[in-house]
Amino acid sequence: MAENQTDATPEPTAEEISAAEISEQKAVRLAKRERLIAASDDPAFGAYPVRLPITATIPEVRDRFVGLGVDEASGEQVGLAGRVVFSRNTGKLCFATLQSGDGSRIQAMVSLAEVGEESLAAWKEFVDLGDHVFVAGEVITSRRGELSIMVKEWRIASKAILPLPNLHNELSEEMRVRSRYLDLISREQARRNVIDRAKVNASLRRTFDGLGFIEVETPMLQVMHGGASARPFVTHSNAFDTELYLRIAPELYLKRAVVGGIERVYEINRNFRNEGADSTHSPEFAMLEAYEAYGDYTTIADLTQQLIQDAAIAVSGSHVVTWADGTEFDLGGDWARISMYESLSQAVGEKITSSTPIERLKQIADDAGIEVDHPLAGKYVEELWEHHVKSGLTRPTFVMDFPLDTSPLVREHRSIPGVVEKWDLYIRGFELATGYSELVDPVVQRERFVEQAKLAAGGDPEAMRLDEEFLRALEFGMPPSGGMGMGIDRLLMALTGLGIRETILFPLVK
Repeated sequence: MAENQTDATPEPTAEEISAAEISEQKAVRLAKRERLIAASDDPAFGAYPVRLPITATIPEVRDRFVGLGVDEASGEQVGLAGRVVFSRNTGKLCFATLQSGDGSRIQAMVSLAEVGEESLAAWKEFVDLGDHVFVAGEVITSRRGELSIMVKEWRIASKAILPLPNLHNELSEEMRVRSRYLDLISREQARRNVIDRAKVNASLRRTFDGLGFIEVETPMLQVMHGGASARPFVTHSNAFDTELYLRIAPELYLKRAVVGGIERVYEINRNFRNEGADSTHSPEFAMLEAYEAYGDYTTIADLTQQLIQDAAIAVSGSHVVTWADGTEFDLGGDWARISMYESLSQAVGEKITSSTPIERLKQIADDAGIEVDHPLAGKYVEELWEHHVKSGLTRPTFVMDFPLDTSPLVREHRSIPGVVEKWDLYIRGFELATGYSELVDPVVQRERFVEQAKLAAGGDPEAMRLDEEFLRALEFGMPPSGGMGMGIDRLLMALTGLGIRETILFPLVK
């Protein structure tokens, strides 16, 4: 089966090729691999050489020779490598487009006059779409002005055994997620996502470094899950013969660091929650948490706004980001801060406070068709707020002052009874980050843990356990602090307008 492609016969997508056809093409390519190896006395040549005499990359050559005129020779020789993403073979001249990992492309021209009859015939026989090839020769431009390499020497750098999908047709979302390597080869946005994520992480670290924060690492395997209300993954350690939990949050360990004197501390790492997966949730996700001694939930909100705005500049050059669909979204200025209880009261047309009886909250929920079955009044307040208020938030907004009974690690509000000093940040209609004035009184913290333990005993899988080691650390004295947590994947969603499976390089799929 012929492998060399022309403009008139583009290679079909992987979905369009039947299993039999793929198997046939694979057999053809495997046979070429065998012939390549058998024909070569030099083990460094073959189908997979160890090293090649590369002197430049495709992006470097494109930048260096950007001013070269039409049908002009530079007089300079380079050796570079790339993946063949287009191939056209004629009698005495073959054309190939080589693509680098960042998506940059350059044309390779293999002519009878430059490489000779035997080498040209070998190119036609062995080189297929998807192969990585090394070419060396003079940098020129074609009669159409296309930057090219007039090849004097070439080698196959790595033989592709399976055919690439047609790069002119967009992959299905399912294939993009399951075969991210094909997505990266074929789609600029996929490559951009990886680069943007790296820029965001670098920006976060720069901002923290400039403010005197120290980055640490805390355990992912824990003997007790805590730091958030979430269902954990459970595993077993053979070495210790004990049940362990994959981390749902680094909070309790980072607070230990604050007790120990690391007064500005943060971590960027992986968390795992054994819960649902949708457009904004993934069972495995990247998380940022930070704690600032002698701060509170207002100073940590200021920090969070700065972190996100700095990340926007790193990605887009300004506070105005452009999403994948072309929408511009402004992250600049000072973001609104609204009260959860006051905004809910306005939405339902009656005063809702921390003293509103749970029976009345249930009635309001029933009237709105909201199904809530929970013993805590605060859970009804939060569900009602999400139903009535959340969808109306278009600009970045800090939602302040949450119910006490749903926030066991948060300091009670300094002036409003039954409320804690906590905010959630909403951007694009989803929760991006949360921040607290931290609860540092070990006596009150123990009382909160006891209440959580009662919920756990009653069957609540998300309730926290009583963590004696953490309480012991608090008993040595933790300074008043502000703390925050933010999903890195969700931050990329806010900056790019994409769903969570697009912002994670290799998301978990069934």
